[in-house]
Amino acid sequence: MTRFALAPFAAALLLAGCTQTFVSPVSVTRFVGEAPARLGQGTIMVRAAPGTPGDTLEFAAWRQAVATELARVGYQVAEGEGAAQVAEVRIARAVGEQARSRGPVSVGVGGSTGSYGSGLGVGIGLDLSGPRPSVAETQLGVIIRDTATGQALWEGRAEFSASANSKYADRSAAAAKMAGALFAGFPGESGETIEVR
Repeated sequence: MTRFALAPFAAALLLAGCTQTFVSPVSVTRFVGEAPARLGQGTIMVRAAPGTPGDTLEFAAWRQAVATELARVGYQVAEGEGAAQVAEVRIARAVGEQARSRGPVSVGVGGSTGSYGSGLGVGIGLDLSGPRPSVAETQLGVIIRDTATGQALWEGRAEFSASANSKYADRSAAAAKMAGALFAGFPGESGETIEVR
């Protein structure tokens, strides 16, 4: 009897070291300007949006991911000035602790009465999963503009969350996933928000 009673407890201890991995779908919203025929063709340069530091390793991963997707949808990505259009890229990241759905200890009390007597029971639940991993919330924004006039031709925003123990904690993996979702079905339906897994 004792051997079987300890089996669930032993299994719980084995799972105690495991932490949950969280990856959300990518939420994407896009807006198409008044000249959709100009999208997906010609030359385009990718740069940091005003106020975004463009000379960091962090930004380089996002710039490369956006450039890859722009080439996939038909643009010729140019490195220097002189491109007909420009894609301005903005990144925002916030890291926080994943919320615990309930406390680590729970207590349940139950009682019953009947023709054979009464009974009272107490149960204690322990959450042995350990601390929750931190979660990074990331926002990617891209505006495609006409270089000469500055007119916005297209704008897209993507939002995504993933725990630090997922493969998307790596900035290159996160950038590729978000840029791929942002440009899926480019240029997209103006004003529509979709979720991409």
